[in-house]
Amino acid sequence: MQVYLVGGAVRDQLLRHPYHEKDYVVVGATPEQMLALGYQPVGKDFPVFLHPKTKDEYALARTERKSGHGYHGFEFYTDVAVTLEQDLIRRDLTINAIAMDDAGNIYDPYGGQLDLENRLLRHVSDAFVEDPLRVLRIARFAARYKTLGFKIADETLALMTELASSGELQALTPERVWKETSRALMEDHADEYFEVLRACGALKVLFPEIDALFGVPQRPEYHPEIDCGIHTMMSLQQACKSQYSLDVRFAVLVHDLGKALTPAEELPRHIMHEERGIKPVTEVCDRMRVPTYTKQLALAVCKEHLKCHQALTLKPGTLWRLLQRLDVLRRPERVEAFVQACECDARGRLGLEDREYPQAKYVLNVMQVVRNIKAQDLPADIQGPDIGEMLIQRRIQAIEELKTKQLATQTI
Repeated sequence: MQVYLVGGAVRDQLLRHPYHEKDYVVVGATPEQMLALGYQPVGKDFPVFLHPKTKDEYALARTERKSGHGYHGFEFYTDVAVTLEQDLIRRDLTINAIAMDDAGNIYDPYGGQLDLENRLLRHVSDAFVEDPLRVLRIARFAARYKTLGFKIADETLALMTELASSGELQALTPERVWKETSRALMEDHADEYFEVLRACGALKVLFPEIDALFGVPQRPEYHPEIDCGIHTMMSLQQACKSQYSLDVRFAVLVHDLGKALTPAEELPRHIMHEERGIKPVTEVCDRMRVPTYTKQLALAVCKEHLKCHQALTLKPGTLWRLLQRLDVLRRPERVEAFVQACECDARGRLGLEDREYPQAKYVLNVMQVVRNIKAQDLPADIQGPDIGEMLIQRRIQAIEELKTKQLATQTI
């Protein structure tokens, strides 16, 4: 019985990249031996065990054979005769097919170390095309390691393109697609994930609403980058640069989906694109089973982002109603996330990446002002429905006073 550290932990250790999870493969052992040593079985499809103390995963060495559609369509075979090399060859990339024993010795039968040196994401074998999930995984790795200069090997991209056109991607469950996508969105270069999916033809299969943005023009005086798809990627870059939350990054990703639906005769103007975007944003969220809060923020940003850009000129009553729709009194964090997403939209433009966005500070100041006006501060003789009316009046008046101060500051 031999135990090897495998996969991401070995890869990232060799890259001197931080890692958190450790996975092990066990060669020459039976399930009965693992149980006798106190390991806890957790695998449903094949024997995987948790270490009795560390709770790290230990999987028996196995081979696999394609038996159906999707990433579940596999038959697995485990036996004491299965070798380390046989286990490693079923893995997706050469850089993930490296093993290390307890003494620190490296086992690299498929050239993973050389590909690490050459900054190359290369598949291990042609069996790569048997698992459609690998298209998303490789795109996510491309996003994760873009800073280190990694590229996808041409032959691997060709296999990803083959998978994208095979119909296999449709066999992926929405939950699995969202899991990979949400993880990719949290990488420092999340835009690379979508660029890779587009390059291999997977974006139009899994996210046709996003793919449709590429090639759609915008007015150059507002969008020097012109292309809606490029603007979306640049806006997402801003969200990554600022280390914003998953909710904000997703909202930024889908904020302009309505522009793909603008009638051709209206281009490059996009009148009412906010309203047009509600339907495709809803469809993406429902199809991917996006969490409720993430969906709610995405819809709010899609529908209201122009009002945030116009915040400094909005009438106090209009701004108050916007904050009401964002649930400012109960969910101030939603207003903060909304402003962050709108700021990314404003800066996701060629040559304007570092522009000032005073609307952010103004809206957040307004939020604090209206939240500080409470019912207990009203005169004692105000009762019933009059309480709500006076609260609204006082909040709008407070916004008016803040706006006057803001204008006075700008003219000094």
